[in-house]
Amino acid sequence: LLFLWSITVSIFGIGGLLGSSGSRYLTVKYGKKKCLLCNNLLMILAASIMGCSKIARSFEMILIGRFMCGISAGLCVPLHHQYVGEISPRKLRGFANSTSSFFWSLGKAVGQISGQRELLGSQSLWPMLMASCGLPALVQLVTLPFFPESPPYLLMHKGDQEGCKKAIRQLWGEGHHQAEIDDIMKEKATMKNTKILSVLELMKEPAFRWQLYMIVILTATVQLCGINAV
Repeated sequence: LLFLWSITVSIFGIGGLLGSSGSRYLTVKYGKKKCLLCNNLLMILAASIMGCSKIARSFEMILIGRFMCGISAGLCVPLHHQYVGEISPRKLRGFANSTSSFFWSLGKAVGQISGQRELLGSQSLWPMLMASCGLPALVQLVTLPFFPESPPYLLMHKGDQEGCKKAIRQLWGEGHHQAEIDDIMKEKATMKNTKILSVLELMKEPAFRWQLYMIVILTATVQLCGINAV
């Protein structure tokens, strides 16, 4: 039982590693909006599997659902940050990006509070708790089609200047947005001369070694500082 419990907890992180590793390829190929829509479907499917695990008397369904949730979360974190930042006006971009971290933390807190035995963590209601992750995914699945694709993606990867201008007008209203389009074009020109490193190449690159050490140490410290217990 202890081994199965450990696998159930850790398999979310394994799924997250796989999901985040494939996020760049998927966003370049299909665009951020399509990836987010498909990601919501994956999360709803995972929530349904976990929610039905008690009826089916199958702990394997919890394992599968947790793994799928991990993949979805791994895809969603970089996707959401990028999409929110790219569709926000320049003066609100920093604020919009910071809200992602805020709601990420708020969601964790709400989940832990809801998991108390007095609320949804009881013997009869825990399937509802495990299925609750599908609710925000459903909200985003319903609302996201009303938003356009990311303007930088349309211009930089698709070369669709008219589509980019249309998306900007839909997001930021009518007006003169040539400065923002020029910024995207400058970024596109810069990217042509910049080599995109894979994870393995990044680890071997001496110029980024100290930054990599710092990130690993900080991430490990967060896991070991007792914040989960708090």
